Amino acid sequence: MTSTMIRITVSELCEREEVSRSVLMQLVEYDIANPYAGSSVEDWVFEVSSVSWMKRAIRLQRDLDIDWMAVAVLIDLLREREQLCQENDRLRQRLGRFLLEDS
Repeated sequence: MTSTMIRITVSELCEREEVSRSVLMQLVEYDIANPYAGSSVEDWVFEVSSVSWMKRAIRLQRDLDIDWMAVAVLIDLLREREQLCQENDRLRQRLGRFLLEDS
Protein backbone atom coordinates (compact mmCIF):
# COMPACT_ATOMS: atom_id res chain seq x y z
CA MET A 1 0.00 0.00 0.00
CA THR A 2 1.44 3.36 -0.99
CA SER A 3 0.67 6.63 0.65
CA THR A 4 0.52 10.00 -1.01
CA MET A 5 2.37 12.88 0.57
CA ILE A 6 1.23 16.39 -0.10
CA ARG A 7 4.00 18.96 0.06
CA ILE A 8 4.00 22.71 0.62
CA THR A 9 6.68 25.29 -0.15
CA VAL A 10 7.92 27.96 2.24
CA SER A 11 6.09 30.70 0.36
CA GLU A 12 2.83 28.76 0.36
CA LEU A 13 3.21 27.87 4.03
CA CYS A 14 3.99 31.41 5.13
CA GLU A 15 1.09 32.83 3.15
CA ARG A 16 -1.46 30.16 4.03
CA GLU A 17 -0.66 29.94 7.74
CA GLU A 18 0.41 33.58 8.18
CA VAL A 19 3.80 32.51 9.53
CA SER A 20 6.85 34.70 9.09
CA ARG A 21 10.00 33.22 7.60
CA SER A 22 11.88 33.99 10.82
CA VAL A 23 9.39 31.95 12.87
CA LEU A 24 9.60 29.16 10.34
CA MET A 25 13.38 29.20 10.60
CA GLN A 26 13.10 28.89 14.40
CA LEU A 27 10.74 25.94 14.01
CA VAL A 28 13.33 24.21 11.85
CA GLU A 29 16.23 25.24 14.10
CA TYR A 30 14.58 23.53 17.09
CA ASP A 31 13.50 20.44 15.08
CA ILE A 32 9.83 21.25 15.51
CA ALA A 33 9.53 21.21 11.73
CA ASN A 34 11.82 19.47 9.29
CA PRO A 35 11.95 20.30 5.61
CA TYR A 36 11.34 17.31 3.39
CA ALA A 37 13.57 18.78 0.70
CA GLY A 38 15.60 21.86 -0.11
CA SER A 39 19.01 23.08 0.96
CA SER A 40 18.16 26.76 1.56
CA VAL A 41 15.21 28.47 3.20
CA GLU A 42 13.73 29.46 -0.14
CA ASP A 43 13.97 25.88 -1.41
CA TRP A 44 12.53 24.16 1.66
CA VAL A 45 9.53 21.94 1.09
CA PHE A 46 7.43 20.57 3.96
CA GLU A 47 4.92 17.77 4.19
CA VAL A 48 1.45 19.16 4.79
CA SER A 49 1.03 16.73 7.68
CA SER A 50 3.75 18.60 9.60
CA VAL A 51 1.83 21.88 9.33
CA SER A 52 -0.46 20.92 12.22
CA TRP A 53 2.59 20.45 14.47
CA MET A 54 3.91 23.83 13.39
CA LYS A 55 0.59 25.45 14.20
CA ARG A 56 0.53 23.78 17.62
CA ALA A 57 4.05 24.97 18.34
CA ILE A 58 3.26 28.54 17.36
CA ARG A 59 0.11 28.48 19.49
CA LEU A 60 2.00 27.07 22.50
CA GLN A 61 4.72 29.69 22.19
CA ARG A 62 2.20 32.49 21.90
CA ASP A 63 -0.30 31.31 24.53
CA LEU A 64 2.21 30.20 27.17
CA ASP A 65 4.82 32.85 26.35
CA ILE A 66 7.65 30.32 26.51
CA ASP A 67 10.86 30.10 24.50
CA TRP A 68 11.27 27.87 21.45
CA MET A 69 13.43 25.36 23.32
CA ALA A 70 10.56 24.67 25.74
CA VAL A 71 8.11 24.50 22.84
CA ALA A 72 10.34 21.93 21.13
CA VAL A 73 10.35 19.76 24.27
CA LEU A 74 6.55 20.00 24.54
CA ILE A 75 6.08 19.11 20.88
CA ASP A 76 8.40 16.10 21.27
CA LEU A 77 6.37 14.92 24.25
CA LEU A 78 3.08 15.43 22.39
CA ARG A 79 4.38 13.50 19.37
CA GLU A 80 5.55 10.67 21.61
CA ARG A 81 2.18 10.59 23.35
CA GLU A 82 0.39 10.44 20.00
CA GLN A 83 2.59 7.55 18.85
CA LEU A 84 2.03 5.67 22.10
CA CYS A 85 -1.73 6.15 21.84
CA GLN A 86 -1.70 4.83 18.26
CA GLU A 87 0.40 1.84 19.28
CA ASN A 88 -1.91 1.18 22.22
CA ASP A 89 -4.95 1.26 19.90
CA ARG A 90 -3.28 -1.20 17.50
CA LEU A 91 -2.39 -3.54 20.36
CA ARG A 92 -5.94 -3.40 21.71
CA GLN A 93 -7.28 -4.30 18.27
CA ARG A 94 -4.88 -7.24 18.02
CA LEU A 95 -5.81 -8.37 21.50
CA GLY A 96 -9.48 -8.10 20.65
CA ARG A 97 -9.03 -10.30 17.58
CA PHE A 98 -6.97 -12.76 19.62
CA LEU A 99 -9.66 -12.97 22.28
CA LEU A 100 -12.38 -13.49 19.63
CA GLU A 101 -10.40 -16.34 18.07
CA ASP A 102 -10.15 -18.09 21.44
CA SER A 103 -13.91 -17.90 22.08
